[in-house]
This record gives sequence, C-alpha cells and structure tokens, in this order.
Amino acid sequence: MGMDEALDLRGLKCPLPALLAKKKLMQLPTGAVLTVLADDPMAVVDIPHMCHGEGHAVESVASRNGYSEFVLRVRGG
Repeated sequence: MGMDEALDLRGLKCPLPALLAKKKLMQLPTGAVLTVLADDPMAVVDIPHMCHGEGHAVESVASRNGYSEFVLRVRGG
C-alpha cells in the first residue's frame, strides 16, 4: 500500500468533495498519491480547480459507472 490513499466521497454534494480532498491532501507527505471517488457532477470542476490552487498534481480523471475517479499527487509546499 505504501503512501497511496483512497477517499470515497460518493454521495456528498459540492463543495464537500473538494474540501475533504483538500483536507486529506494536507495530511499526506509530498509525493503521496490520493485516489478520490466522487459522484457529484461539480466535482470534475471543483477537485482539479482546488488542486491547481493548492499546487497539487492531477494525475488523471476517469469516468466510472456513475462516478468519477481522480488520481491526485501531493506536491511539496
């Protein structure tokens, strides 16, 4: 498992997915990967926007069956 973490935020509405993802990223060491699952349509806008604002990397965004999967990487601040 190592430094990789997962956060299942399905069922939560904007702005909670981005806020909770941001909080989790702040707790992780530089270089750690966080996989976030969210089914709020706004998350595909909010989560990458939050990452760019905070300086984290968006490795990928994938559309799954009824939800989105974000792979985020922590960048050092």
